[in-house]
Amino acid sequence: MFWSILIFFLVLSILVIVHEFGHYIVAKKNGILVEEFGFGLPPRIFGKKIGETLWSINLLPFGGFVKLHGEMSEEGVTKKERAFVYKSKKIKIAVIVAGVIMNFLLGIFAFAIVYSFSGIPKNTEVVKILDITTNSPAQLAKLIVGDIVKKVDGEEVKSVSEFVTKVESKKGKKITLDLGDRKVSLVPRINPPQGEGSLGVTISSTEIYFPAVWQRPFYGAYYGFKEALFWGKNVVVGFYTIFTDMFNGQSPKDISGPVGVFAITSEVAKTGILPLINLLGIISVNLAILNILPFPALDGGRLLFIFIEKVIGRKVIPKVEVAIHSIGMIILLGLILAITIKDIRGLISAGSISGFLENMVK
Repeated sequence: MFWSILIFFLVLSILVIVHEFGHYIVAKKNGILVEEFGFGLPPRIFGKKIGETLWSINLLPFGGFVKLHGEMSEEGVTKKERAFVYKSKKIKIAVIVAGVIMNFLLGIFAFAIVYSFSGIPKNTEVVKILDITTNSPAQLAKLIVGDIVKKVDGEEVKSVSEFVTKVESKKGKKITLDLGDRKVSLVPRINPPQGEGSLGVTISSTEIYFPAVWQRPFYGAYYGFKEALFWGKNVVVGFYTIFTDMFNGQSPKDISGPVGVFAITSEVAKTGILPLINLLGIISVNLAILNILPFPALDGGRLLFIFIEKVIGRKVIPKVEVAIHSIGMIILLGLILAITIKDIRGLISAGSISGFLENMVK
């Protein structure tokens, strides 16, 4: 449990540091005074001033923040030329978006590491059997791991989707698989056990290969970028589903908070460093998209106010903006608390982390 907690906070710290460092470095590059770089949310536990910035550790371990001089209003500004509020909209947008971009880049970097060490997927246009379920039609027909399916009922197949489509259309009927060196007849099950498929085989049309060592970072970056886009799309679809359910009066499903992330992190960490790095990438992309949502207290909420100012042609009253962001923060913390309570109840009822995760994915 100690190591699970340590790994969880290490992952969380990396995500926060990278995100806030994006805000920090772009603000510094544009001459903005960074008053504080905080890990976690207040109240403050410890702080040390290095240069002109106070580096602090705070009580609530759910994120972090960068406090900019004149961040919300002209009130309290002592160095006008270094205040965020007096900078151009272009600079403000750059500072706000920097955190989101850094999280997305972290995701790409994490996926690139995984691909560089675990290999690059390559489409072979060959349908290969990787595993066979016990007592399945495939095993009874004496298919073996490594067999390559060339044709289904005389029709050529070059991809997993083609194979699945042809087999699914013949459920309950005898089909013939051409394996090159032999032909095998079997009947796809109409109602197979969950997770087994109608034939009881695991198939793939890709293989893993390892380029020259000097080429791997480039291949890794390319496939890492594609992986980040893939997960980004999934996260967007997930948020859309959540908001749609809420709009229709339904309780959001498949949503978890810090406890859920801790459970997943602790279980993934047991499988090795690469799966943990991959999970880090997934969470980082998730945070990037979450932060860009136009909700008060999030980066997207800050961007929304800049857009509003552009449209109406004048600045929103600072006290109003501060109040709205404060309300947004209260709502977010309330949601985190509610989700955390739900997760804790689920963890207690499941009796173990693995049982809790099984319930999550059902």
